[in-house]
Amino acid sequence: MVNFNEVIKFAKERGPKVISVACCHDKEVLMAVEMARKERIADSILVGDIEKTKEIASDLNIDLNNYELIDIKDISEASLKAVELVSQKKADMLMKGLVDTSIVLKAVLNKEIGLRTGNVLSHVAVFAIEGYSRMFFITDAAMNLAPDVNVKKQIIENACKVAHSLDIDTPKVAALCAKEKVNPKMKDTVEAKELQEMYERGEITGCIVGGPFALDNAVSVQAAHHKGIDHPVAGNADILLAPDIEAGNILYKS
Repeated sequence: MVNFNEVIKFAKERGPKVISVACCHDKEVLMAVEMARKERIADSILVGDIEKTKEIASDLNIDLNNYELIDIKDISEASLKAVELVSQKKADMLMKGLVDTSIVLKAVLNKEIGLRTGNVLSHVAVFAIEGYSRMFFITDAAMNLAPDVNVKKQIIENACKVAHSLDIDTPKVAALCAKEKVNPKMKDTVEAKELQEMYERGEITGCIVGGPFALDNAVSVQAAHHKGIDHPVAGNADILLAPDIEAGNILYKS
């Protein structure tokens, strides 16, 4: 996968899915689900304040007769209902609308109807960047504050699932740090090396893991060669594992 046009083509070939939208009364959300419907990527169930949703849809010339509508004005209850639709297999995926992430996550983690799997939940952002012949997966920029090495392992595994779903069979994972050499005083460089060693022992599969890497020598072959780094991931990373949420969020928003 090189760009989102390829992702859209890939999605179309697999037929439309169903999205459950939590708190749908938002302009950008309605524009996105309408595009997905027209492209035959996905149909959507809209959960939220339907009166407000109708007002927004009217301004956008979106016909809501193409959607299933569930009117729940309370954002916590709407989030819980949207999650329940996925839990009951009435929808394939959940989309966050005009609601705080913390409220949606509370619904996702609900013990009775939530989407718990027993694994760490993590955030993966997918980017297509001009000048690169591959897409980038940045993780975790939003959920895990200061993950230890075992949580980072699970974050890698989650990101690999996303990459695999886009037909990237063996993604290359770079454990990012401020520098590409292990420094005992910089715990993230130590943990990056531990993650590489976990991969080498077969404890992390479905990808190639290397670290520590600075950002430049993770994404640029020229920068990696300049530093004398010889590793399959060097300059060729698909997945960029941030050391913590602060670094990840800054990179994600840059």
